[in-house]
Order: sequence, then C-alpha cells, then structure tokens
Amino acid sequence: MIELTNLTKRFGDFTAVNDVTLTARPGEIFGFLGANGAGKTTTIRILAGLSLPSGGSARIQGHDVVTDSAGAKSVTGYVPDRPYLYEKLTGRELLDFVTDLYRHDRKSAQLRADRFLHYFDLFRWVDSRIESYSHGMKQKLVIIAALVHDPAVLIIDEPMVGLDALAQRQTRDLLREEASRGKTVFLTTHTLSVAESLCDRIAILREGRIAVMGTTDEVKARARVPGSPLEDAFLEISYGDYSPS
Repeated sequence: MIELTNLTKRFGDFTAVNDVTLTARPGEIFGFLGANGAGKTTTIRILAGLSLPSGGSARIQGHDVVTDSAGAKSVTGYVPDRPYLYEKLTGRELLDFVTDLYRHDRKSAQLRADRFLHYFDLFRWVDSRIESYSHGMKQKLVIIAALVHDPAVLIIDEPMVGLDALAQRQTRDLLREEASRGKTVFLTTHTLSVAESLCDRIAILREGRIAVMGTTDEVKARARVPGSPLEDAFLEISYGDYSPS
C-alpha cells in the first residue's frame, strides 16, 4: 500500500507537488497521470527515497519514506523513467547485485529472475554484457531487476519506454498478474491507452495538485462532454479551464 498525506515538495519559490493526498491499495494498479512538469516524477522520486518532501508524508507498507527509508525501500521495486545500468556487468551479475542489495535469498531470487528472463525472451542474453543489449532489452532487464526480490509495491515511471508491441503486451499482463497477487502497482504513463486498459484507478495531476481521481469511467464523466475518450478528458483536465469540484 502507498499512502500520501498532504505531500508537498518545493524548490525555492516553486511548488512542484502541492498537498497531494491519495491511497493506492494492495491488489490495485494505480495510474498517476499528468502533463510534463505536473509533479509526477517528483512524487515518485520521493517515494523511491531519492528526494525529501517539504511537507506532508509518504508511507509504503506502513514505512515512512523519510524516517524509515530502509524499510520502505526493502518492500519496493522501482523502475525509473531513465534507468542507469552498470553496462560492464552481465545481466546475471546485475540481477545478483540487486538481490544482494535487498539481502534477498540468492536461490529463490534466481528462480524468480529466470522465470522473467524466459518470459521476456532474454535468458539467452543473461551472460552477455549489458552494453551489448538493445534499448528494449535494457528496459526489460530493469523491470526484472525491480521484481527479483518479490516486492509488495511496484513503482514504475513510464514502463513502456523502448518496448516493442509484444513486450508492451507482456509488461501489461505481468503487471496485472502481480496486482492479482495482492501487490500495489503505482505507475506513470503518457500512453493513455495503457492507463485506460490497465489501471483500476487514476489520478490526474495539474500544477502539482490532484485535479481529479477515480476509475477511468469516473474521470471521463468529470469531463465537459460525458462519454469522451480518456484522451479528451485528460487534455481538458490537464490543459483546459477545468477546475476540480
């Protein structure tokens, strides 16, 4: 579970995240949407322990991300929008390194990793250096690295970047499977078809604040023209004269 309470982040006089309150529940895929600069990645960086909030709180599985950062990280798998990989390592070496960071049992993690490597057709490359991987292969490896320690919460910033159509389908199916096992999946995406097909609930952030939150149908119903596609509702809420009621 992810719980944000009045979460705020300021950079000088600029407020990037402004009094955000939400709960993403176990077994739920929660979409965190918004235009560029709306505050999505800043929020995710706070959840991942890479930035400190200016106010409010963020908790993951009950662990405060500031006062119990190690506890929060131990139950979280994180896929950043621009992952950095140690490209001189092989895929296997990277996965073993991540396993050891989380102090997870090496044998069970390797079995789990091998399952995902076969699933993404990456197993034959696992002993090759990452520098030889294509962009899509690297993205698959990052997703596997986030899953290898069997986290209770997945935080994913733009999961489909660099993936072909098959890998996108596989990723959607995998995230849905993980949620069905009771995990919380919290993701951002600019691909609204992904949000509409995958997410149980979504929140649309505008200028650091949540403008609207609910199921896809509930969000679309809040648009000026009921029954509009999610894209139309998103554009209206993100860029138009929409104000939350």
